[in-house]
Amino acid sequence: MQVMSPRTAWPLRPTSCQPERAGGAARRRQRDRGDGRGSGHHRRGLPAYERAGRRWLLAYRAAGRRPHRIDASGAAGSRATLAAYDGLTQIPHRGPQAALTVAGTVSGWDEALKVSREMTGKTLPLARLLADAIDYAQNGTPVTASQAHATASKFDELKAIPGFAETWLVDGKPPQVGSRFYQPAMATTLTRLAEEGLDSFYRGPLAEVLAHGMETLGLPVTLADLNAHAARRTTPLKLEHQQGEIFNHAPPTQGLVSLAILGITDRLNMAEADDADTLHRIVEATKLAFGLRDAHITDPRALKTDVQKLLDPAALQALADRVDDSRAAPWGTGKGPGDTVWMGVMDSSGLAVSFIQSLYHEFGSGVVLPDTGIVWQNRGASFSLDPAHLLALAPGKQPFHTLNPAAARLKDGRVMVYGSMGGDGQPQTQAALFTRYVVQGVPLQESITRPRWLLGRTWGQTSDTLKLEGRFSPETVARLRALGHEVELFPDFSEAMGHAGAIVRHPNGLFEGAFDPRSNGAAAGF
Repeated sequence: MQVMSPRTAWPLRPTSCQPERAGGAARRRQRDRGDGRGSGHHRRGLPAYERAGRRWLLAYRAAGRRPHRIDASGAAGSRATLAAYDGLTQIPHRGPQAALTVAGTVSGWDEALKVSREMTGKTLPLARLLADAIDYAQNGTPVTASQAHATASKFDELKAIPGFAETWLVDGKPPQVGSRFYQPAMATTLTRLAEEGLDSFYRGPLAEVLAHGMETLGLPVTLADLNAHAARRTTPLKLEHQQGEIFNHAPPTQGLVSLAILGITDRLNMAEADDADTLHRIVEATKLAFGLRDAHITDPRALKTDVQKLLDPAALQALADRVDDSRAAPWGTGKGPGDTVWMGVMDSSGLAVSFIQSLYHEFGSGVVLPDTGIVWQNRGASFSLDPAHLLALAPGKQPFHTLNPAAARLKDGRVMVYGSMGGDGQPQTQAALFTRYVVQGVPLQESITRPRWLLGRTWGQTSDTLKLEGRFSPETVARLRALGHEVELFPDFSEAMGHAGAIVRHPNGLFEGAFDPRSNGAAAGF
């Protein structure tokens, strides 16, 4: 099954529940894969392959050992020193100085192919896997309202950034909804990868091209930095929940936050809670989980705490005891936005994948390397220029990441992969989805469609209020304000709440997928 929420049209047919038998219009393209079920949410209206970003993945069988975890995130370049940013109070979010970490996405693809080969004994040829993306880049994709709006809203901020106008604008203007959008330079780059292999991005002819472009534009990343990068397989975090096992990513991601929220609320009465109580308890748990994040999450080599122990029952109970059902607690500030794609896939053999990759802000740093079509991410902007800070900038150090794809094996036999884009909103959306569907018994699609909330910030937002979609009842809004929450009302279906997706494999072999109506989504089985 595949559920997608891209910013462009994708050739997928909507579905909500599919049996294990493959079939339908998608069979021709998927005949080499066997039965497939997938879900995904694209933040931008273009094939995900154009992004020089970061990638994380969980892959596992429906029953068995802990999932494989791939961390493909890149580290700060060798020229990204505190001295290089002397005179600044914070790292810029746009331009060459913002493009300061190695792009790890392509290494993640390569490692995922290795995992696939180990788990299934086979993989499709790389040329076949990239063929559709090359075709989209060369022959165009339709511009969605989301892409047009994002480009227009960031036009003044990004139009002068090297390579942005040539890549993202049409005749110097944002593209029009419904027009065809071409990426010929990206098609050429993807073709090179298909011919030279994915490692060419780091240690081959393509790496030489990238390094030359970075040198020309003044990025603090070098050829030696590309050469040194490799995706890593590490152990995911695990939460023992009343409903089953939940997995997520370890630092430098905020997977700890997502699991801590669910671990705290697992000790509260969520099954019978109404909207106001559900939202209040999850928001209060979120504040406590953000406290853990800000105190502990950094480059894994610099960790001073075993973060898995923060998910021990006693530690979670101590946090749950701090939740006051009668009053909202004060809190700090959010971490900011995210330009992200989440995807999930399941097949009839029981293999399940929860995947995420991102540019961080909309269009990342805005910098497009010459002759490649590759826009470089700006995740390094989350570093601090305070040398005493937990996230202090240093060459070779991994920055903090909001990305955290999730997976669960439930005690009743269901297997679930789920996730969302949305910066601070990712763990909150995961908590809303899991609580509604697994704990409160709400149907999967309805769990995503129901009104959501956001404490803090996501892309395009700067305030740290509790943001509610307009579809919450006036009574719920009034109760939350009476509890002390600083409530801000948003449109009924707001992209600020993220784009969520999920797939569930039921014990009887049926697959169920759900996508987000806040974006250009679909669910498909093939």
